[in-house]
Amino acid sequence: MSFDLNVVLSRIDEAIRPYPKAAMFELAERGYDSLFEQLISCIVSIRTLDETTIPVSLRLFEQARTPEQLLALDIPTLTACLYGSTYPDQKAYTMHGIAERIVNEFGGQLPADYETLTSLKGVGPKCANLALGVATGQAAISVDVHVHRVVNRWGYVQTKQPEQTLKVLEKQVPREQWVNINRLLMPFGKHICTGTLPHCSTCPVLNYCEQVGVDRHR
Repeated sequence: MSFDLNVVLSRIDEAIRPYPKAAMFELAERGYDSLFEQLISCIVSIRTLDETTIPVSLRLFEQARTPEQLLALDIPTLTACLYGSTYPDQKAYTMHGIAERIVNEFGGQLPADYETLTSLKGVGPKCANLALGVATGQAAISVDVHVHRVVNRWGYVQTKQPEQTLKVLEKQVPREQWVNINRLLMPFGKHICTGTLPHCSTCPVLNYCEQVGVDRHR
């Protein structure tokens, strides 16, 4: 069939309702929706499952929800807050450095600007775009491993790396759907269009999918 992204995303929106929301969107719904909180939670999420990211982020936010509050924590305390995520000590130093720059250079207010966010040590395109999209509603596409795998499996893009996928999606996806790409495709890729043995037999968008690279499925 001719690929209709709006229909595909609408079907996926319905299909993922029984599953947990992507971590950043779940945290935003719980009120942790500032740009700083979203950026810090995304750093927590690096190489960490959502099931861990959410409670670790909540534990951290009990101690600090602003750059000033985070900067007031010493590294051992901050590391303890991040226990359970991968590389908690490294992330503690990263977050401390980010908070220091925000306080010293921006007066405690993190600019809602992609170039500024990616200039912060430890912040890449995925976290910058995800934080901007969730916290500010700016049109921004965040490509994680799930998004990268799904759109390549569909045959919608033909790319090797998430960074390449991001550039192609920015050209092909209408701006009003940019934030939805991660909101929908992350849980879809985690629970339905899985890395191994995807649920093709019950997939709501199978008739739009080329099943690129799928040898076995459920």
